[in-house]
Amino acid sequence: MAASDALPLLCTLALTVAALVGAELKSRTCSEVRLAYSSKGFNLNDVPHQGVSGAHLKVCPQSFTCCTPEMEEKLSQLSRSDLKAQVSKLSSALQSTFTQRHRRFDQFFKELLDNAEKSLNDMFTRTYGVMYMQNSELFKKFFLDLKNYYVQGGVNLEAMLSDFWAGLLERMFVLVNVQYDFSEEYLECVSKHTEQLKPFGDVPRKLKLQVTRAFVAARTFAQGLAVIGDVIGKVSAVNASPGCVQAAMKMMYCPYCSWQMALKPCHNYCLNVMKGCLANQADLDTEWNNFMDAMLNLAERLEGPFNIESVMDPIDVKISDAIMNMQENSMQVSHKVFQGCGPPKLAVASRAARSVSDSVFNTRFRPYSPDERPTTAAGTSLDRLVTEVKKKLKFAKKFWSALPENVCTGERIASGDECWNGTAKSRYESVVMGNGLANQAANPDVEVDITKPDVVIRRQIMTLRIMTNKLKSAHNGNDVTFFDMSEDGSGGESGSGCERQVCTSDFDFQSPITRRPPLFVEKHDDSSGSVKVSIYSCFLLLVGAAVALLGPQR
Repeated sequence: MAASDALPLLCTLALTVAALVGAELKSRTCSEVRLAYSSKGFNLNDVPHQGVSGAHLKVCPQSFTCCTPEMEEKLSQLSRSDLKAQVSKLSSALQSTFTQRHRRFDQFFKELLDNAEKSLNDMFTRTYGVMYMQNSELFKKFFLDLKNYYVQGGVNLEAMLSDFWAGLLERMFVLVNVQYDFSEEYLECVSKHTEQLKPFGDVPRKLKLQVTRAFVAARTFAQGLAVIGDVIGKVSAVNASPGCVQAAMKMMYCPYCSWQMALKPCHNYCLNVMKGCLANQADLDTEWNNFMDAMLNLAERLEGPFNIESVMDPIDVKISDAIMNMQENSMQVSHKVFQGCGPPKLAVASRAARSVSDSVFNTRFRPYSPDERPTTAAGTSLDRLVTEVKKKLKFAKKFWSALPENVCTGERIASGDECWNGTAKSRYESVVMGNGLANQAANPDVEVDITKPDVVIRRQIMTLRIMTNKLKSAHNGNDVTFFDMSEDGSGGESGSGCERQVCTSDFDFQSPITRRPPLFVEKHDDSSGSVKVSIYSCFLLLVGAAVALLGPQR
């Protein structure tokens, strides 16, 4: 038979088949669709009993169908909820992980401070007795300031530590010089020059470096853990755009309209829909990953030189060593003070008769044995907590850019080419888009306005950027408000100890609180080491005496 003779026959056959298929579809009931639709919680009366023309549909293919515009609207609402649930399931699991880790870190740090304070109080009460109890408010304020810094910030740690040592010097100076009476003005002169006197040896310098860096690191790391949960919560609450909801409905529920309720979307089709729907979230990825890297870097510091546990656990020993250093060098310290602040007044006879040794911390501190030490804070250790959270931080990297892939997995998609491609049961041919808003201009399945980034997500990007800078500052031992000017960046015990002043071994009060010029400046003579009085100082002394003699007599 010639080809020209066969062509009319083929056309007739095709028309016959089409007519038979059309007749079959028209006679096919929508009972299965009604059952599936009602299982989603909708009224089955929304579904026609038999197939109808799809010309009126706005989203799904306009072929013969079991769907109506009203069904499309309700299935769109369901699609919005389904999409939110899928994203929330993934993000909520991550948010819960870091919320729990933040709670454990916070509990650990607070209990660590409580244990350190209790340990010092118990040991100092037993070791120094009434002398400590009479001055315990100084130590209570010390720990209260540390707690306030950790909880709410706003505390200059360096200034706070300087005030603590100055206050301790005032009290100890009185105790080692009971034969004298000191006015508040005189003691202010003493405390003002604590750093020059160095009565506690090198302990204050070392402790300042250790406490400042450890507390800045601990507080910033805890803040970082809290920020993770906060950012996830706010980003997860962002509503899907109308274009996303329409695309999701087409992907998930349009197969219902053509009696293909069990047909699942193609993998790449699902990816393009999710990349369009989650384009703004994917733009978080760069700052999110930078933030995670900064958290991991600070975690390394917490395990090493900025370990707050290794700083707070022996802090009672270090303060006691400082007290012993002051006691052993009390005569030299007193001599320098008398030169710089002037000769003190003798106390009344009853007080001066008391032995100096009776009023001094004269018992060297005896640390607890391991059995006496308080239990570890929160029943764990900092190293263990950091090790656990580092694993979670590494796992959380690229979370937002990986969301489309994590949504389009498992039972939600078809495993092969026999899948829903948005129009029919067939292979999906379109190219998969890249991540982020800028890459969605040519997305074949989702209408995305790349000129209007989501405001909430842009704010979270800025939040991550700011927190990353805080983490980097903490990694270098610096608070974002109060910067440590030390040249030693290791966080260990090394360093010059002259962070904010020119180092000098001479005791030279530049501006004593007593509001009079210094009369004596200590200078070392190579032969005798005796103290010389300058002519100018003698002149000032004589003038002062004359003023006193000529002043009004009472």
